[in-house]
Amino acid sequence: MCPTKLYIILSVFLILFPFLTQARYTPPHRGGIAIYWGQNGNEGRLNETCATGRYNYVNLAFLNIFGGGQVPSLNLAGHCDPPSGGCVGLSSEIQYCQSLGIKVLLSLGGGIGNYSFSSTDDAKNFAEYLYNNYLGGQSNSRPLGHAPLDGIDFDIESGSVLYWDDLARFLHDFSRRGRKVYLGAAPQCPFPDKYMGTPLKTGLFDYVWVQFYNNPPCEYNGNITNLINSWNLWSSQNYIKKLFVGLPAATQAAGSGFMPPDVLTGHVVPAINRSPKYGGVMFWSKFWDDQSGYTTRIFNLV
Repeated sequence: MCPTKLYIILSVFLILFPFLTQARYTPPHRGGIAIYWGQNGNEGRLNETCATGRYNYVNLAFLNIFGGGQVPSLNLAGHCDPPSGGCVGLSSEIQYCQSLGIKVLLSLGGGIGNYSFSSTDDAKNFAEYLYNNYLGGQSNSRPLGHAPLDGIDFDIESGSVLYWDDLARFLHDFSRRGRKVYLGAAPQCPFPDKYMGTPLKTGLFDYVWVQFYNNPPCEYNGNITNLINSWNLWSSQNYIKKLFVGLPAATQAAGSGFMPPDVLTGHVVPAINRSPKYGGVMFWSKFWDDQSGYTTRIFNLV
């Protein structure tokens, strides 16, 4: 080959090389932090939680009695007493959080409570109750005051497995009234989740914060392999939009699955944050985060 042709080929290669390598390189995605607030009166006020600047999503936990003809009941532990109207003052705090760009969702279910549906109509009636009392609708008995929440989180851990997909559809339909209703879900990491397996397939959930704790087959146990394998399985589902790693914020916050912050930021996040579905990390809970200082060590590294 003559020197002139060789020079031309090399010149073209050098011009194209950066573009070829860039096409193969997927930059890491920046994630957010979700926190559960509401189950310990010693975890600080809601507005104080948002003012830390560490959280992008706050799930108010829990509305844990509903369905089957029951009067829905909100339990915010030591923070305030909903039946007496003692929680309406949270309205201004919710608005403050939202002014910072933080999504505030009401979490349904939890590990303790009595909740399930007897029919599709039962789920529809409850969706209308949620819309009028917590979202963009109107009611004379809004437990958290007039401020509309951004959406509903499903932390379903007991009761019947039926009609949760119907609830998701009914809630999603309210987005057509002008204000989007965000949906979150906190399934257990064994796939598929007993309660959320079918609802998630609707593709209507904006955030899925999988609980990678209290589940030895798919949690951190000194080795990240099981967790990463489980993450890959969850993220391969085409109906998942944004996926979060759910962790306990302290060793005492769960029976098993606690992960040291340096393992999270140094090993787990780099292994998953190039996925377009990577959303960040979820923690249980604000109280335990206060005790451990976990998110103060990782909030700008996830």
